[in-house]
Amino acid sequence: MGSVLYSPRCMSDPADERRIVQSLVKLDEPADALAAYYALYAPAHTRAVYTAVDDGGAPEGFLVRARTGLDLFRPVVALRSRSEAAVERLAAAGVPAGRPVILAVPESLGSWAYRHLATTDAEIHRIYRLDRSNHKPLLNVLAVTGRDPSGGPRCEIRSGDQLGAVAGVNWQTPRFAEIYVYTDPVVRGRGWGKSVVSIVSGLVLESGRTPLYVVAESNDYSIRLAEAVGFVDTGAREILAEAVRPEPAPLG
Repeated sequence: MGSVLYSPRCMSDPADERRIVQSLVKLDEPADALAAYYALYAPAHTRAVYTAVDDGGAPEGFLVRARTGLDLFRPVVALRSRSEAAVERLAAAGVPAGRPVILAVPESLGSWAYRHLATTDAEIHRIYRLDRSNHKPLLNVLAVTGRDPSGGPRCEIRSGDQLGAVAGVNWQTPRFAEIYVYTDPVVRGRGWGKSVVSIVSGLVLESGRTPLYVVAESNDYSIRLAEAVGFVDTGAREILAEAVRPEPAPLG
């Protein structure tokens, strides 16, 4: 059975696009939270969504390409698909040839994505979640809380004029918010990273959302920090990699 591909320029009904995306993700699952954010909740002017259906009109896959403030030159590309054929068509439509992107896909889709995109620096990331019952408040009198430009919670601790540790939210949906943290290596061992993550996580929980923490399996320091605050490994794994769709071979 073949498939029909819809791009942002020819999809006539945004509600149809949303229906296809929602049929391919579970909005209450941490494993799908990032893809759901970019496809459904990110500002419309920052994203392009490509969808595929089979000959009978059943949803087969989607790909979202989104600009972020984290990397102005490499958009994030997330996708979900029920067939490799749909991955191939979605990649051809939604990933400009020869231009690098940050690929974020479930580990289960990695082999399909690798066959149609050239990837480098691929890493497996664990997805952690924090439930209210596991939250371990770690307060620090030096911590200063506030809001980032998008209204999300932010917490920092300074050492003199230098930023020692900071935590905030990369993105959030009605159900989840992904926490980020940076700790200056000079001040590691003081518990500052744990404190700012704990404080931001508490603010996220107060908003009715579940905090998520995504960390490379090789990052032992960050894993220990997350677990010390009460985050629990969901078992979901996500591949993050730089990816490029090869230029088409010249004719003749």
